Amino acid sequence: MPPSRPCARCAGGGLVALNRSPLARKIIIFNLMALVVLVGGVLFLNPFRDSLVVQREAGLAREAELVATVFEAQMQPAAPGPDYRATLDGIRMGGGVEVFVFDPAGNLLASRMVPPPVQPAPDRVRSTVITDFLNAVWDGVSGVLTFGRAEAPPVDGAALAREVFPIARAGETWSHTGRDPSGSTLFSVATPIRVAGQVVGVVALTSTEGEIDTLVRYEREQILQMFVVALLVSIGLSLVLASTIANPLSDLAAAAEIGRDRDNRGPVTGRVRIPDLAARPDEIGRLSVAMRGMVAALYDRIDANEQFAADVAHEIKNPLASLRSAVGSMRFVKKDEHRTRLLDVIEHDVRRLDRLVSDISNASRLDSELVKEEEDRFDLIRTIAGLGDYMGQQAREKGVDFLTDLPADPIMIRGLEARLAQVFVNLISNAVSFCEEGDAVRVWARRRDNRVLVVVEDTGPGIPEQALTKVFKRFYSERPSGDFGNHSGLGLAISKQIVEAHGGVIWAENIRPATADISTPPLGARFVVGLPV
Repeated sequence: MPPSRPCARCAGGGLVALNRSPLARKIIIFNLMALVVLVGGVLFLNPFRDSLVVQREAGLAREAELVATVFEAQMQPAAPGPDYRATLDGIRMGGGVEVFVFDPAGNLLASRMVPPPVQPAPDRVRSTVITDFLNAVWDGVSGVLTFGRAEAPPVDGAALAREVFPIARAGETWSHTGRDPSGSTLFSVATPIRVAGQVVGVVALTSTEGEIDTLVRYEREQILQMFVVALLVSIGLSLVLASTIANPLSDLAAAAEIGRDRDNRGPVTGRVRIPDLAARPDEIGRLSVAMRGMVAALYDRIDANEQFAADVAHEIKNPLASLRSAVGSMRFVKKDEHRTRLLDVIEHDVRRLDRLVSDISNASRLDSELVKEEEDRFDLIRTIAGLGDYMGQQAREKGVDFLTDLPADPIMIRGLEARLAQVFVNLISNAVSFCEEGDAVRVWARRRDNRVLVVVEDTGPGIPEQALTKVFKRFYSERPSGDFGNHSGLGLAISKQIVEAHGGVIWAENIRPATADISTPPLGARFVVGLPV
């Protein structure tokens, strides 16, 4: 056997090359799409911003109500009027707010700016070049997604406080959100000051510029940093996954392309080797096993065809040599009886060639015909019984008894009825040809579990022990000398091929008593065909 030719790319390993593998690119893109959609959804829904807004508004509302309570205590009937400025300065409040006190007419009585207790450090937002770029991308995408929405005009803290003043003057605590000229988010909460059930003023608190935006950006930076890490991990895992899928598939495809294109690349020595991935417990392993089996079957078929061609050439040379000798002798023969004998030899060799060519043609077409023909369910017993009626008549004309022992119930099998009938015709005709007058041929069938056995027995001379393993080979013929040249030796080989194409088995054996040894002359020959039911 010539050495296998390894695939040019099979030796390569490691990660897959993206520029050569569309499948790897698809795996990476689809994995990244899920991650991008997840992160984009989190940023778009912005749940931490909504939570911060709710918390900040609730905190401002509580502070406004506390301030209003202080003023309400100072505005009791027995108490003197409050000093609004001094009162505001004396109240201890959380940082980052601006407080406004209005009378019922909307006039500003006092205001106070309470700076944040600690200014955010410039490096609190741990931005990087990548996250800055992703932030810019997100700002652009969010700008496109929010395009066309009507936005409120920018306002400052005092103007925003006046916007919530009318509702608070009506007796309700109210909050409102706006943006300053720089685009930063502002929150304003207003609550009424009540004395004896009457609204005598309004306290409004407004957050400092960009307080929520800074926190939101900080949270977004953290998400984007985790996104970058997850992105790198996803790309790495995708490359590993792609290498376990794309690399072996690429090797299998490269090996198949070598076999397909080898005729266009000039002479190639050796056989194409399909990578052995049978150890993989997945579909790629199954594909590798199937392709290796397919290639092995193709090479077996090629070897069988080469051997068949050699056997055909050898078998045809024998009658051709005899013909050449007879024709050459005709030139020198003078007597008529010698000419007659030579003509008989020529006629015999021509018939032998004709029979040989016909059998070779049938054998060469058998594979393709077995694949093309449609299988049907049929009653095997009825088929054998019909053949028995026809072949039994020929046997009785020769003085050979023909016996059948078939079940009364039908045995249904699936296959090619005409081809299987050809097998039994070959076996019965062979049995009859080896019998003399007074001998017998018996055909019987039995069902055994999921198989049916069909047996053809005869009381002829049997089969030489050394020939039991050869009778199914092409062109092998074990015949008496008087019958030389009347058979091509392909009948049993064709029968074996048909039976095996139906998933069955066929074998030959000699008939001997149970107590006899192998040196005892056989009582006849037996051919057994086993077919699945």
